[in-house]
Amino acid sequence: MPHGMPQGMPPGAPQPSPGQGYGPGPAGWSPQPQPPRPPYPPGPPRPTGPYGPPRYTPPAWQPKKKSSAGAIVGGLLGVVALAFVVLVVGAALLKGSGKDDPTTPVALPTNTFSPPPHDEPTSQPTSRPTSEPTSPPTSLPTSPPTSLPTSQPTSQPTSQPTSQPTRAVNRSVKANSVYLAGALPTTRCAAGSANIYNHAQFKALILRTGQCMGRAWKPTLARVGITWRAPSYMIAPGKGRGACGDYPSPGSNVPYYCPRNSTIYASTSALVKEYGSFGSWHGYIISMMAHEYGHHIQNVSGISDDWWQRYQATSSKSAQLALTRRHELQATCFGGMFMRSVQATYPIDASQRNSLLSAYGYMGDQAGYPRDHGSTANNYGWFRQGYMRQKAYQCNTWVVGASSVS
Repeated sequence: MPHGMPQGMPPGAPQPSPGQGYGPGPAGWSPQPQPPRPPYPPGPPRPTGPYGPPRYTPPAWQPKKKSSAGAIVGGLLGVVALAFVVLVVGAALLKGSGKDDPTTPVALPTNTFSPPPHDEPTSQPTSRPTSEPTSPPTSLPTSPPTSLPTSQPTSQPTSQPTSQPTRAVNRSVKANSVYLAGALPTTRCAAGSANIYNHAQFKALILRTGQCMGRAWKPTLARVGITWRAPSYMIAPGKGRGACGDYPSPGSNVPYYCPRNSTIYASTSALVKEYGSFGSWHGYIISMMAHEYGHHIQNVSGISDDWWQRYQATSSKSAQLALTRRHELQATCFGGMFMRSVQATYPIDASQRNSLLSAYGYMGDQAGYPRDHGSTANNYGWFRQGYMRQKAYQCNTWVVGASSVS
């Protein structure tokens, strides 16, 4: 999930108190007195949360409530405005490319899995991968041997190995083992016709689709040796309090992921207030929950630990924000991967897919708030990257130039 920021708070307004932070910045991430939390195994200091989605700004043409007169005219104007925005955003993402490629909003380097340099890249790569770099070693024999050994061993080995060697798991942000996992499997996940204005139905929808996310991600991570654990959920009809503070966070309506106890928190009434204007189709909201699940994937794979160490290692505010944007945009990309994996059975038809992609063109950092989630253009680009390109290495936000995570 991208981190949620207070909604409707003008610049200079009082910020949430420590322990109730709405994002990864210092205000909400320094250790504060909290309710007892389960012990973690020894390791680097962990952020205390929470991770929420990016801010959403409804387009001017989109009605917040149902209207009577003028609805048809407003809808026509909305279609024209949406088409214009999509063209502008698409042109910005493709600028500098040698040719138009509408399925590749972000160019990734071809050497994704090579040992990463110590410093962050300072420019956007000029090429994109043509295939996933998982080819076998070139030294393997290309044909069976032409002869058999002329003698047999004179004795049997005295002992057999007791276990197979295990795959070494890379837990860094740049060369993490998750990037070798490929695409999520096509996952059966029927959304049904839940009424989001009914708490019980809405909660059931969130939990049911959360199980789908586990069915998609668990075998994918197992392929590369990453130990799996499922997140927990706390879904309240109104407000609540968890290990990372109040949920929703003060001044916010969005869900968030708390790394302290691997739990996704959400308020159904707050989600309706934030996203109810999207209409009866709830794929938008589930994509936000998939973003939060993306933070869980970062947590279990070690990406969040490495990110947090890098964050603490610098005192530069701009460097911290840049690291956090990479972290948030990656979760957005992971969310796009999941939505694509359930496209056939959710289902998500062509019109809904286009609307879902376009919605991310209105999500991201806004004037007067910390730039910790990325621009609207890059939120659109990375969600689309995960949805259209599908494979985990396409979501490696840590190896691209600064302009792709601005």
